[in-house]
Amino acid sequence: MATETPAVADPGAGVSTFVDTALQRTAQALLAENKGLLAIDESITTCNRRFATLGIPQTEPSRRAYRELIITTSKLGESISGAILCDETIRQHTADGMPFLRVLREAGIEAGIKVDLGTTPLAGHPGEKVTEGLDGLRARLAEYSGLGASFAKWRAVFTIGAHTPSRACMVANAHALARYAALCQEAGLVPVVEPEVLMDGAHTLARCAQNTEDVLRVVFRELVEQGVLLEGMLLKPNMVLPGLDYPVQDPVDAVAEATRTCLRRTVPAAVAGITFLSGGQSGDPATARLAAINTGAGTPLPWPVGFSFGRAIQQPALTIWDGKDANVVRAQHALQQRVAANRDARGGTGTEFGQADAHHEH
Repeated sequence: MATETPAVADPGAGVSTFVDTALQRTAQALLAENKGLLAIDESITTCNRRFATLGIPQTEPSRRAYRELIITTSKLGESISGAILCDETIRQHTADGMPFLRVLREAGIEAGIKVDLGTTPLAGHPGEKVTEGLDGLRARLAEYSGLGASFAKWRAVFTIGAHTPSRACMVANAHALARYAALCQEAGLVPVVEPEVLMDGAHTLARCAQNTEDVLRVVFRELVEQGVLLEGMLLKPNMVLPGLDYPVQDPVDAVAEATRTCLRRTVPAAVAGITFLSGGQSGDPATARLAAINTGAGTPLPWPVGFSFGRAIQQPALTIWDGKDANVVRAQHALQQRVAANRDARGGTGTEFGQADAHHEH
């Protein structure tokens, strides 16, 4: 049970009036020992699309076999503290009948769950989206907690364009993120708050920095308004990057400094930690940039800075596996190398992966 101690804050001030030490402990544990999160929460549609590209059958048994390959990788718990699952995966079992959640628990890995229901066009704002899933969320969170999840994730997306992201898009998504986070904490789950400014487009590094700052300021205003305990949440932001179609791709050190500056300006020091999304980056540049962010000069960052990567960790393993049992061991070896590289990057190494050309990251 969480220990609740009255805080100093004014109950009417719109901030948390209790300090939930259980939430804080879970949030801190997810970023301890230079570990990070592994996102294996792709929707069935997204997973099937990636399988189709490789000619892998788009079936539940194929998805189950692939998830089993990932979570049974040897020494996974040495680099991964938590795995973000989708609704299908959190209910699945290994081929010999062991629940996936038990496999994770025995590896020392916390189970997380994606609870948003995806994006839909934002009315009155062409080209922009809002994330859905608040209806019935309290009951779903209670079920996931009962299954064994200790944290959750909700993603909102923002597109950089001539007139986007609009203020309306920022406010709508930030409000949903904040309500989700408050419901998570009510249910005893640590919320991972993911406002993603997308890499798509031809924008500059400076434009991404400005829009990311704008988004994060609105998000934290809403989190405070909804009474979210900052010490009991994690932020999953994008790194500050030029658009994939911009002709000049800034070097790793410039990306790291822009990202560090953006976060220092917008993220309260009370937040338990940062877990970057990869957002379409391939493995090597994501790892190199993570290392550079953790070794940047200047004022030390007030939070632990880690990773919550999906494709940037999974893609080599998926390509090697190719849906064939004979390739499982090689695929797991590739996955093990990628997670270890990101653990090293949190410690300030990992720059040996170089500064890959971001034009080729899709």
